[in-house]
Amino acid sequence: MKSLRLYAGPAARRHIERHGLSPQAVKVVAGAAGGPKGLILNHLDRHIFGRWLTRSDQTVHLVGASIGAWRMATGMLEQAETSFARLAHDYIHQRYELPPGRTYPTAEEVSRVFAEELHDFFDGHIESLVGHPRYRLHIVVSRGRHVLSREGRLRTPLGYLGAALTNAVARPGLSLWLERVLFSTPGEPLPVDLSDLRHRRVTLDADNFEAALLASCSIPFVLKAVHDIAGAPPGAYWDGGITDYHLHWNYASMGEGIVLYPHFQQAVVPGWLDKPLRHRHRATAALANVLVLAPAASWVASLPDRKLPDRTDFKRYGSDNEARSRAWQRCVDESERLAEEWAQWLEGGTPANVLNPL
Repeated sequence: MKSLRLYAGPAARRHIERHGLSPQAVKVVAGAAGGPKGLILNHLDRHIFGRWLTRSDQTVHLVGASIGAWRMATGMLEQAETSFARLAHDYIHQRYELPPGRTYPTAEEVSRVFAEELHDFFDGHIESLVGHPRYRLHIVVSRGRHVLSREGRLRTPLGYLGAALTNAVARPGLSLWLERVLFSTPGEPLPVDLSDLRHRRVTLDADNFEAALLASCSIPFVLKAVHDIAGAPPGAYWDGGITDYHLHWNYASMGEGIVLYPHFQQAVVPGWLDKPLRHRHRATAALANVLVLAPAASWVASLPDRKLPDRTDFKRYGSDNEARSRAWQRCVDESERLAEEWAQWLEGGTPANVLNPL
């Protein structure tokens, strides 16, 4: 493989060595937070949801935070390949009004525009999505506690400063400030132990779907928090990536089954506040049954600006939306090579000799 790398936990590797990888073996598909970085997974998503998983009929749990939640919800739509193409187009062509003298839109403006985009994207599909016969969607959202229970000009930065300092000492301390909330469609519960952090589960339905998805994408200070979501406890709800940036969960606790993880990098970082804490980027026994699909460094270096698309591109390109859109579109176009190599590996019998340690 030249563009794609496969990283397998020890249990996932043993399964593939003995049985190969079939769509029937997949029990969970995970989608990380990461904003525009998720665009480079677009063609992989099209193949996985539009062509590969359709060959099986078992229950599959789709877990996601932020753009990962949007991707997983898109995978549940009837025309998955077409819907993923639209997701890429809509994300690439975001347009925001810039106040005079600013290089970045206000949080109010981003929340307004993004809420409209999500409504237009899923309008008419929500009832069938929350009642899907085989896919169970789990949207991860971070609910503020104590000083973070409401958004405010002073309390929000103070609360997140406290969360960052406490998290640096010990990740479980993050629960003093934030609670992981899993909005899940009805049916079989997610068979994963989530006791590493304070958490609660809420039923995802037509009344709270849009609010939960918007909240899961609401990066603090970039978008406004979503308050008091229907069916959930009162409070301020923010991006699910704060508590679970890359969903580094105890997947080993679910027993049998493979966790398929199309990702934009090898490392599965626990929370957003763990990004600078490199010692928390290592794989753990919790990821034993995980198979990560990620781009090779040489492929990333071939992209515009020699990097993955990210939120800094809004400042880099400023008001030149056309230049940013061209760069991001090229990243999506180039990502077809990742999907081609994944498809070739599957068609070749999923040989284990290409697997790298996670």
